[in-house]
Amino acid sequence: MTSDLQSAPAQSCEPAPKGPVLAFDTSGPWIMAGLSGRPLLREEMAKGQAERLMPLLSGLLAAAGLGYQDLSALAVGTGPGNFTGIRIAVAAARGLGLALKIPVVGVSQFEIQAEGAGDGDLLVSLPAPQGRVYLQHIRDGVAVAAPHLLTPGERDDALPQSGAEVCGYAAAEVAAGLGLSLCDQPHWSAIEGFDLPQVMNRIALRRLATGKALPRPAPLYVRPADAAPPSDPPPAILDA
Repeated sequence: MTSDLQSAPAQSCEPAPKGPVLAFDTSGPWIMAGLSGRPLLREEMAKGQAERLMPLLSGLLAAAGLGYQDLSALAVGTGPGNFTGIRIAVAAARGLGLALKIPVVGVSQFEIQAEGAGDGDLLVSLPAPQGRVYLQHIRDGVAVAAPHLLTPGERDDALPQSGAEVCGYAAAEVAAGLGLSLCDQPHWSAIEGFDLPQVMNRIALRRLATGKALPRPAPLYVRPADAAPPSDPPPAILDA
Protein backbone atom coordinates (compact mmCIF):
# COMPACT_ATOMS: atom_id res chain seq x y z
CA MET A 1 0.00 0.00 0.00
CA THR A 2 1.15 3.52 -0.75
CA SER A 3 -0.15 6.27 1.51
CA ASP A 4 0.66 9.81 2.53
CA LEU A 5 -0.12 8.98 6.17
CA GLN A 6 3.56 9.06 7.03
CA SER A 7 3.59 12.80 6.30
CA ALA A 8 0.34 13.48 8.17
CA PRO A 9 1.06 14.12 11.86
CA ALA A 10 -1.71 13.68 14.40
CA GLN A 11 -4.14 16.47 15.17
CA SER A 12 -4.47 17.44 18.82
CA CYS A 13 -7.42 16.10 20.77
CA GLU A 14 -10.62 18.00 20.06
CA PRO A 15 -13.94 18.09 21.92
CA ALA A 16 -16.86 16.39 20.21
CA PRO A 17 -18.36 18.87 17.72
CA LYS A 18 -21.63 20.53 18.73
CA GLY A 19 -22.32 22.29 15.43
CA PRO A 20 -22.79 21.10 11.85
CA VAL A 21 -20.25 18.79 10.20
CA LEU A 22 -19.54 19.04 6.48
CA ALA A 23 -18.52 15.91 4.58
CA PHE A 24 -17.36 15.71 0.96
CA ASP A 25 -15.80 13.17 -1.39
CA THR A 26 -14.28 13.40 -4.87
CA SER A 27 -12.69 9.94 -5.08
CA GLY A 28 -14.78 9.00 -8.15
CA PRO A 29 -16.25 10.86 -11.14
CA TRP A 30 -18.38 13.02 -8.86
CA ILE A 31 -18.50 15.55 -6.08
CA MET A 32 -20.64 14.39 -3.17
CA ALA A 33 -21.19 16.68 -0.20
CA GLY A 34 -23.57 16.99 2.70
CA LEU A 35 -24.11 18.64 6.05
CA SER A 36 -25.03 16.53 9.05
CA GLY A 37 -28.78 15.93 9.01
CA ARG A 38 -29.29 17.32 5.51
CA PRO A 39 -29.74 15.62 2.12
CA LEU A 40 -26.89 14.65 -0.16
CA LEU A 41 -25.74 17.02 -2.90
CA ARG A 42 -24.15 15.15 -5.82
CA GLU A 43 -22.77 16.32 -9.14
CA GLU A 44 -21.41 13.88 -11.70
CA MET A 45 -18.11 14.96 -13.26
CA ALA A 46 -15.12 13.09 -14.61
CA LYS A 47 -12.94 16.22 -14.49
CA GLY A 48 -13.13 19.79 -13.28
CA GLN A 49 -13.52 18.91 -9.60
CA ALA A 50 -10.76 21.29 -8.55
CA GLU A 51 -12.59 24.29 -10.01
CA ARG A 52 -16.05 23.19 -8.88
CA LEU A 53 -15.50 21.88 -5.34
CA MET A 54 -15.27 25.14 -3.37
CA PRO A 55 -18.18 26.90 -5.16
CA LEU A 56 -20.31 23.80 -4.58
CA LEU A 57 -19.47 23.69 -0.87
CA SER A 58 -20.11 27.42 -0.50
CA GLY A 59 -23.47 27.04 -2.23
CA LEU A 60 -24.40 24.10 -0.01
CA LEU A 61 -23.68 26.12 3.11
CA ALA A 62 -25.50 29.20 1.79
CA ALA A 63 -28.60 27.13 1.02
CA ALA A 64 -28.62 26.03 4.67
CA GLY A 65 -28.16 29.60 5.91
CA LEU A 66 -24.66 28.84 7.14
CA GLY A 67 -21.10 29.94 6.51
CA TYR A 68 -17.81 28.14 6.91
CA GLN A 69 -17.41 29.75 10.33
CA ASP A 70 -20.47 27.82 11.55
CA LEU A 71 -18.86 24.42 10.96
CA SER A 72 -17.54 22.40 13.88
CA ALA A 73 -15.71 19.68 11.90
CA LEU A 74 -15.06 18.30 8.43
CA ALA A 75 -15.09 14.76 7.06
CA VAL A 76 -13.29 14.03 3.79
CA GLY A 77 -13.08 10.94 1.61
CA THR A 78 -9.53 9.58 1.38
CA GLY A 79 -10.07 6.84 -1.21
CA PRO A 80 -9.02 4.55 -2.70
CA GLY A 81 -10.22 5.86 -6.03
CA ASN A 82 -9.21 8.49 -8.54
CA PHE A 83 -5.75 9.78 -7.64
CA THR A 84 -6.31 13.40 -8.63
CA GLY A 85 -9.81 13.55 -7.16
CA ILE A 86 -8.64 12.24 -3.79
CA ARG A 87 -5.83 14.79 -3.59
CA ILE A 88 -8.22 17.63 -4.47
CA ALA A 89 -10.61 16.79 -1.63
CA VAL A 90 -7.93 16.07 0.95
CA ALA A 91 -6.00 19.27 0.17
CA ALA A 92 -9.19 21.33 0.38
CA ALA A 93 -10.22 19.74 3.67
CA ARG A 94 -6.83 20.22 5.28
CA GLY A 95 -6.70 23.85 4.14
CA LEU A 96 -10.19 24.56 5.46
CA GLY A 97 -9.48 22.83 8.74
CA LEU A 98 -6.32 24.85 9.24
CA ALA A 99 -8.02 28.15 8.39
CA LEU A 100 -11.15 27.45 10.47
CA LYS A 101 -9.26 25.77 13.34
CA ILE A 102 -11.62 22.79 13.34
CA PRO A 103 -10.87 19.03 13.26
CA VAL A 104 -10.75 17.19 9.93
CA VAL A 105 -11.45 13.45 9.81
CA GLY A 106 -10.37 11.32 6.87
CA VAL A 107 -12.80 8.53 6.02
CA SER A 108 -11.83 5.72 3.64
CA GLN A 109 -14.10 3.91 1.22
CA PHE A 110 -13.39 0.73 3.20
CA GLU A 111 -14.85 2.29 6.35
CA ILE A 112 -17.86 3.56 4.42
CA GLN A 113 -18.52 0.11 2.97
CA ALA A 114 -18.11 -1.59 6.35
CA GLU A 115 -20.55 0.76 8.09
CA GLY A 116 -23.73 -1.12 8.92
CA ALA A 117 -22.29 -4.51 7.96
CA GLY A 118 -22.05 -5.59 11.60
CA ASP A 119 -19.22 -6.31 14.01
CA GLY A 120 -16.63 -9.03 13.76
CA ASP A 121 -14.21 -9.77 10.94
CA LEU A 122 -15.03 -8.33 7.52
CA LEU A 123 -13.10 -8.44 4.28
CA VAL A 124 -14.28 -5.30 2.51
CA SER A 125 -14.16 -5.36 -1.29
CA LEU A 126 -14.12 -2.26 -3.51
CA PRO A 127 -13.89 -1.93 -7.31
CA ALA A 128 -10.41 -1.42 -8.74
CA PRO A 129 -9.21 -0.86 -12.33
CA GLN A 130 -8.81 -3.70 -14.84
CA GLY A 131 -11.44 -5.95 -13.28
CA ARG A 132 -9.65 -6.25 -9.95
CA VAL A 133 -10.72 -5.38 -6.41
CA TYR A 134 -9.27 -3.57 -3.42
CA LEU A 135 -9.60 -5.60 -0.21
CA GLN A 136 -9.09 -4.65 3.41
CA HIS A 137 -9.53 -6.71 6.57
CA ILE A 138 -11.64 -4.78 9.09
CA ARG A 139 -12.54 -5.96 12.59
CA ASP A 140 -15.29 -4.21 14.53
CA GLY A 141 -15.03 -1.20 12.24
CA VAL A 142 -11.24 -0.82 12.56
CA ALA A 143 -8.70 -1.75 9.87
CA VAL A 144 -6.35 -4.50 11.04
CA ALA A 145 -4.24 -4.82 7.90
CA ALA A 146 -3.14 -2.79 4.90
CA PRO A 147 -5.33 -2.98 1.76
CA HIS A 148 -4.60 -5.54 -0.97
CA LEU A 149 -5.16 -5.62 -4.71
CA LEU A 150 -6.66 -8.88 -5.99
CA THR A 151 -8.35 -10.41 -9.02
CA PRO A 152 -11.68 -11.95 -7.94
CA GLY A 153 -11.34 -15.72 -7.72
CA GLU A 154 -7.65 -15.64 -6.76
CA ARG A 155 -6.25 -16.71 -3.40
CA ASP A 156 -3.90 -14.61 -1.30
CA ASP A 157 -2.33 -16.11 1.81
CA ALA A 158 -1.94 -12.63 3.33
CA LEU A 159 -5.74 -12.34 3.55
CA PRO A 160 -7.94 -14.09 6.13
CA GLN A 161 -8.46 -17.74 5.27
CA SER A 162 -11.32 -18.34 7.70
CA GLY A 163 -13.68 -16.53 10.06
CA ALA A 164 -14.18 -13.37 7.97
CA GLU A 165 -17.16 -12.45 5.83
CA VAL A 166 -16.73 -10.70 2.48
CA CYS A 167 -18.87 -7.67 1.71
CA GLY A 168 -18.99 -5.11 -1.06
CA TYR A 169 -18.10 -5.23 -4.73
CA ALA A 170 -17.87 -8.68 -6.44
CA ALA A 171 -18.12 -10.16 -2.95
CA ALA A 172 -19.43 -13.54 -4.12
CA GLU A 173 -16.47 -14.11 -6.47
CA VAL A 174 -13.96 -12.92 -3.87
CA ALA A 175 -15.49 -15.11 -1.15
CA ALA A 176 -15.50 -18.16 -3.41
CA GLY A 177 -11.85 -17.72 -4.33
CA LEU A 178 -10.76 -17.28 -0.73
CA GLY A 179 -13.09 -19.90 0.73
CA LEU A 180 -14.84 -17.35 2.95
CA SER A 181 -18.49 -16.72 3.74
CA LEU A 182 -20.51 -13.92 2.23
CA CYS A 183 -21.96 -10.89 4.02
CA ASP A 184 -25.30 -9.77 2.63
CA GLN A 185 -24.24 -6.19 1.88
CA PRO A 186 -23.50 -5.14 -1.72
CA HIS A 187 -21.23 -2.29 -2.74
CA TRP A 188 -22.67 0.97 -1.44
CA SER A 189 -23.29 2.27 -4.98
CA ALA A 190 -25.87 -0.51 -5.45
CA ILE A 191 -27.82 0.42 -2.31
CA GLU A 192 -30.81 2.59 -3.19
CA GLY A 193 -30.82 5.95 -1.43
CA PHE A 194 -27.33 5.50 0.03
CA ASP A 195 -26.19 8.89 1.37
CA LEU A 196 -22.40 8.72 1.40
CA PRO A 197 -21.77 12.08 3.15
CA GLN A 198 -24.15 11.19 6.00
CA VAL A 199 -22.33 7.90 6.53
CA MET A 200 -19.02 9.80 6.51
CA ASN A 201 -20.41 12.24 9.07
CA ARG A 202 -21.55 9.39 11.31
CA ILE A 203 -18.11 7.77 11.19
CA ALA A 204 -16.38 11.11 11.83
CA LEU A 205 -18.60 11.99 14.79
CA ARG A 206 -18.05 8.58 16.37
CA ARG A 207 -14.29 8.96 16.01
CA LEU A 208 -14.26 12.50 17.36
CA ALA A 209 -16.38 11.46 20.34
CA THR A 210 -13.52 9.26 21.59
CA GLY A 211 -11.48 12.38 22.33
CA LYS A 212 -8.37 10.73 20.91
CA ALA A 213 -5.88 12.55 18.71
CA LEU A 214 -6.49 11.73 15.06
CA PRO A 215 -4.07 11.65 12.13
CA ARG A 216 -4.57 14.41 9.60
CA PRO A 217 -6.33 13.03 6.54
CA ALA A 218 -4.11 11.78 3.73
CA PRO A 219 -4.82 10.09 0.39
CA LEU A 220 -5.08 6.31 0.60
CA TYR A 221 -3.51 4.66 -2.43
CA VAL A 222 -3.34 0.90 -2.90
CA ARG A 223 -1.39 0.94 -6.17
CA PRO A 224 1.01 3.34 -7.92
CA ALA A 225 -0.43 6.09 -10.09
CA ASP A 226 -1.08 5.27 -13.75
CA ALA A 227 1.38 7.86 -15.00
CA ALA A 228 4.41 7.45 -17.21
CA PRO A 229 7.61 9.23 -16.21
CA PRO A 230 8.42 12.32 -18.27
CA SER A 231 10.21 11.57 -21.53
CA ASP A 232 11.97 14.93 -21.73
CA PRO A 233 15.48 15.09 -20.25
CA PRO A 234 15.80 17.13 -17.05
CA PRO A 235 17.00 20.71 -17.43
CA ALA A 236 20.73 21.32 -17.17
CA ILE A 237 21.85 23.24 -14.08
CA LEU A 238 24.45 25.87 -15.04
CA ASP A 239 27.02 27.07 -12.57
CA ALA A 240 27.00 30.80 -11.97
